[in-house]
Amino acid sequence: MDKLKPLLSFAQKQQTNFGFGLIALITAGGEHIFSVFAFKCPCNDWNFVYGNVCLIVPALVLLILSYMLSNKTWKLFTGLCLRKSRLCRFKYAIGFFFVFLQITTTAMVAPLSWIAVALLKGVYFECSLTGANITLFRRQLCNEKFTHCRTELEKFPCDGTAVPQSERVAVLSIIRAESQVLGWILIGSVITFTFLLTCMARCYSPISYMQLKFWRMYTQKESEFLDSYTAQHAEKLAKRNISSFFDLTKPIPMKSPPRQAWEKISSFYKFRSMDKYYSILHKYVCTCEDLENPLVRHSVRSENDFSNPAALAFVDEGKLDL
Repeated sequence: MDKLKPLLSFAQKQQTNFGFGLIALITAGGEHIFSVFAFKCPCNDWNFVYGNVCLIVPALVLLILSYMLSNKTWKLFTGLCLRKSRLCRFKYAIGFFFVFLQITTTAMVAPLSWIAVALLKGVYFECSLTGANITLFRRQLCNEKFTHCRTELEKFPCDGTAVPQSERVAVLSIIRAESQVLGWILIGSVITFTFLLTCMARCYSPISYMQLKFWRMYTQKESEFLDSYTAQHAEKLAKRNISSFFDLTKPIPMKSPPRQAWEKISSFYKFRSMDKYYSILHKYVCTCEDLENPLVRHSVRSENDFSNPAALAFVDEGKLDL
């Protein structure tokens, strides 16, 4: 999983459409390799199960991996068991569901790409339907012209059978056409839904297009600098502690953010139209009176109440966050 991080991080740093397109392209490539080198329809009673497993299970695996590789997932769930009583609050539950829905929307890119490409190729759907023991389906697919259809339909995807090739090709072309129609319907539905969702988010945007563009640039740079400073500070702290251990000397005092500060900047930022801050970190450093000893009752309220769920990820709307 760690080997995928550099590639996914590169996709995250690009423009939104390019990042999603890159993930979809990688998924399509993986599906093609699997269908060519690993997929082989058994041409027996296992057709239905085998075809559906190869179509659905990889998509489910990609969905789970997308959740696991998303920073937002762990940002949402880390420490949740210690504040589970808050889930009973209506506002918190609604906000939690809203953020999880946003994470799911991004995570669905890879699995939907797998299913769409697989349906367009038609091999999984073809194998699955030839093994479907459904009388109504076989009656509609097979007619008087195809004498072997009802009895040997599961053997149609394979070569070397006693079924005439012309009959096999005619039946399989119908199934493959249905698969491609479903694939295009899925692609069209996803693109339409994404477009409408983006239009709705932009329509209710309380700031202008240029400020939103600047905001996204800021959050990207802040994330890059935060990762860099975190790595540098961790390296300095580790070197100090190891040096102190081997040299048998007291460690040199070194300042690090307190636990309360980490908790506050690890939450989701709730945008309000009167705010002048571009992130929760920006808000924290500008409003905290004592950065070394942040109080619990602080002007930066805990983000765990989700009091304004509709704007939790306004800046990240449509952004690939992995």
